[in-house]
Amino acid sequence: MPPRFYLLADVAEQLNISGVQARALVTSGELPAIQVGGRGEWRIEATELEAYIQRMYEQTRRRIEERKRVRSGEADSPGEAGD
Repeated sequence: MPPRFYLLADVAEQLNISGVQARALVTSGELPAIQVGGRGEWRIEATELEAYIQRMYEQTRRRIEERKRVRSGEADSPGEAGD
């Protein structure tokens, strides 16, 4: 059975980022997490990590589509070569 919660180090490893970057995602609220225990250790639920990854895929898709629209709009704009 896969774990329900991940440590920051686990998230950093899965996303191939540094521990500092993983902590920044959590403390900014971009990646929802909870603090547990007397030392306030961060825990990220597996479902939240997966939802974050899916959001990043969607953002990337939108960014790529926007770039395509901009490029095609620039190519069709007046003043381009061949006018």
